[in-house]
Amino acid sequence: MVGWRGAVRHLELVDDPGGDTPPSPTEEDMLVLSLDGPLDDDVVLRLKEAGGRRVPSCNPYGDRSGATFEDPDGYRPALRTCGWR
Repeated sequence: MVGWRGAVRHLELVDDPGGDTPPSPTEEDMLVLSLDGPLDDDVVLRLKEAGGRRVPSCNPYGDRSGATFEDPDGYRPALRTCGWR
């Protein structure tokens, strides 16, 4: 779990080691990370080495401002280069 003390939101990543909950992702199941600079080639390489593949974003804005990936379970981390405004 990641978050700031007193914040109204947090990010919690969970796992189902017993496999009782099958993944059922859609192209909208995304974790978008806003970066303050260009995509780091090493980060892109590590995402691919971990089993991810680069895919088109479900909206054109995503492809103009970064890259979207799909993990082996079908979920989509997206890296946006526009920073947080």
